[in-house]
Amino acid sequence: MRPILLGNCATRPVLSALLPLAEGADANRIAILMRNPETGGVERMLANLAQGFAQHGVPVDLIVGARDNPYFENLHSRINLVCLGSIRGRGRGALLALCGHLSSQRPAVLMAAKDEDCALAGAAKRRLARPPRLYLRVSSDYSGQLSGRHASRLRRWWRYREVRHLFGEADALVCVSEGVARDMRQIFGRLHVETHVLPNPIITPQLAVGVAQALSHPWFASGQPPVVLGVGRLAAAKNFRLLLGAFARVRSQRNCRLVILGEGKQREQLLVLADTLSIRDSVDLPGFDPNPYAYMARCAVFVLSSAWEGLGNVLIEAMACGAPVVSTDCPSGPAEILQGGRFGPLVPVNDEVALADAMLARLNAPRDSDTLRAAVAHYTLENSSAAYLRTFGLKSG
Repeated sequence: MRPILLGNCATRPVLSALLPLAEGADANRIAILMRNPETGGVERMLANLAQGFAQHGVPVDLIVGARDNPYFENLHSRINLVCLGSIRGRGRGALLALCGHLSSQRPAVLMAAKDEDCALAGAAKRRLARPPRLYLRVSSDYSGQLSGRHASRLRRWWRYREVRHLFGEADALVCVSEGVARDMRQIFGRLHVETHVLPNPIITPQLAVGVAQALSHPWFASGQPPVVLGVGRLAAAKNFRLLLGAFARVRSQRNCRLVILGEGKQREQLLVLADTLSIRDSVDLPGFDPNPYAYMARCAVFVLSSAWEGLGNVLIEAMACGAPVVSTDCPSGPAEILQGGRFGPLVPVNDEVALADAMLARLNAPRDSDTLRAAVAHYTLENSSAAYLRTFGLKSG
């Protein structure tokens, strides 16, 4: 058995623990880190990838801080759900717990996505004598976030410094869009960082199952006015205040309704704004629904109103469900998905009039669901997981 030296490599070596390395570890194993799993898009994409890797015959350790998550239901038999409660913390205990698992299983690849997970994964790589190859998945356009918040030059410089430190330990970055990849190259500048742009595993067999499920919401019953749909966290990034303002303009010209699926801190603000705009009786915020696909398949138009995105998974999901779409031309992702407006209007961020005009145009246009589905057909679980395995240099089992 070979010992692992753990310590703060940035200052001085400290012998924190001796962790044995496993004999004959599986060289085709992938570990995916999710220390605080939520019900957001990042967690869903990682859970989907785990399923895709397993279907290709590759064993997966899904390392989580808690098991209670709907995305962990019905996992493939090749997925080992490893619950290390101590990794949810920020101290040495979290690092030791992760290093202990990695040293005992010795996966070929460790992948992480959220900032806090990337930081922990990078720390583990620094401390392990024989670390796995570290692939960090980037799903945010950091420059887009800063521009949306009108950051000062000092704030921008500091945030870029943080990002370079956060992702600097990676063997390679996996970016969810060309826009995100460009942003990361700009942030790193002359510092070389290997980047790959790989499709998200968005279209799964569960999507078709979800579309076929009955929808009890009364606004989607036959003979009701058309429904405009938005989906996402009720947070600043999703810019639902813009959607409400644009919808009020549309509602003044056409009888229709608005449903926004999701939960978040802005719920009360959005309801107050709906009252202010005198559209409260035509707006519903039913909360998070694990099956947004039934809504997407039945809505008259789907709107992505975001101030910034990494890709815009919900836009792809809506198109895969056959829904006509409208999107802000935010950084980054929508312009790539819609091919510059070929498959749906792109409007400037925060332009309420332009968004309302685009929504009206889509409401009045004939539905061409087959073309929309074909436009996003490459975002399948099969295509995505195969592309990741090729990038990792791993073979299907």
